[in-house]
Amino acid sequence: MAEHTQETIWLTRDAHAKLQAELAHLTGEGRTEVANRIAAARDEGDLKENGGYHAAREEQGQQEARIRQLQDMLRRAEVGEAPDDPNTVSPGTEVTIAFAGDLDDTETFLLGSREVLGLDDAVIDLQVYSPQSPLGAAILGRSKGDTVSYQAPNGKDISVTIVSLKPFTG
Repeated sequence: MAEHTQETIWLTRDAHAKLQAELAHLTGEGRTEVANRIAAARDEGDLKENGGYHAAREEQGQQEARIRQLQDMLRRAEVGEAPDDPNTVSPGTEVTIAFAGDLDDTETFLLGSREVLGLDDAVIDLQVYSPQSPLGAAILGRSKGDTVSYQAPNGKDISVTIVSLKPFTG
């Protein structure tokens, strides 16, 4: 098992497989398709005024950036399933917290990553926090009823109590 660091990306086996499949596609037929579009556009003549050529080169740059991102994510990934203990905060958990002990001032969110979980904004109406974020790191491994503090990006210390948690089911 990999050492748990701020650089670790938590993935389920399914999410890991999807990212590997996307990487395989992009580095294989994806690269071939873009190279063919660039070659076809280059054959049209003057590259200075060839919009198709410039669009294909831009697509190639975006695709290569995505390949580097996927390679980095997979390199830092720790693959596993959410713990069987539904009383422990882990990636893939829907968490409700109360700020500074005020049970009326709550927020419910998903601990994880939209990309890693294969979600887009239209699928769920929850805020998503990374386990590496200050809040995510503070509550990771904690239980319902625990109160933790973390430092917000603005330097302010924030205290939260875990009110409820449940496995995210989509």
